[in-house]
Amino acid sequence: MPRILLVDDDIDLTELLAELLSLEGFNIHTVHNGQEALDELELQNYDLVLLDVMMPVLNGIETLKIIRQKYQLPVLMLSARDDEIDRVLGLELGADDYLPKPFNDRELVARIKAILRRTTAAKPVAIDAVIDSPEDERKLLQFGGVELHPGRQQAIFEGRDLDLTGTEFALLQILMRNPGQILSRELLSLEILGKRLTPYDRAIDMHISNLRKKLPERNDDLPWFKTLRGRGYLLVTEK
Repeated sequence: MPRILLVDDDIDLTELLAELLSLEGFNIHTVHNGQEALDELELQNYDLVLLDVMMPVLNGIETLKIIRQKYQLPVLMLSARDDEIDRVLGLELGADDYLPKPFNDRELVARIKAILRRTTAAKPVAIDAVIDSPEDERKLLQFGGVELHPGRQQAIFEGRDLDLTGTEFALLQILMRNPGQILSRELLSLEILGKRLTPYDRAIDMHISNLRKKLPERNDDLPWFKTLRGRGYLLVTEK
C-alpha cells in the first residue's frame, strides 16, 4: 500500500483528502506545516509527498528545497494561489507536478497514480514502437556517457549519480529510448505526468530545463536536447 505524506494547514481539507485517498488504497499520514513534514520524513519512508505552498512555520517552497537536498521521493505541489511564479518556482526546485486548488478529486488521484506508476513500480514509460517486451523495459540505457538503470531509477555519469528526480529520470528515459525523434509536449505530458497538456502549462518545459542543468557536457559538444517550437523536444544525435 503506497504511503503518502499529506502536508497542508487546512484541517478540513486534509480530513477530506485523507478519507478520499484512503478509499483509493493509499496509506495517508497528515501533518500541517513544513517543519512537521521534515520531522516526519526523518522517521518514516514515504512514496510521495502532497505539499501545500501556503503554510505557517515553514512554507511549501522552503520545505521543497530541503526535501530535494535530502530525498528523491516525488512531490506533488498543491496551492490555492493561481500564481505562475509559484508554479514555475516549484518546478524549478524539483517538484514533480503542480495542482492548483480547487481541484477535481479524480484528477488528484490520477496524478498521484501516474507518478507512483513510474517511481514505485520502477517501470519506464515507453512508446510501443520502441519497446517490444518487458525485458527491454529493464535494460540499461546508454547515451553520451550517461547510463540509465531503470530497475533502480538511477542515472550515472562516470560513476557519479546525477541525482535526478523521478520525473526527470522518466523524461530522460523516454527521450533516450527515442533518440533523434521529435516527441511532442502533449505526448510527454501524458506519458510522464499522466495529464493532458493545458494552455500555459510549463511543467514539461521546466523539467527539460532542470535536466539541462544536471546533465554533464557531451564529449561531442552537441546539446542534449533540441526544442522545436510548436512541435516538442528531441534528443540530439547529430549536427
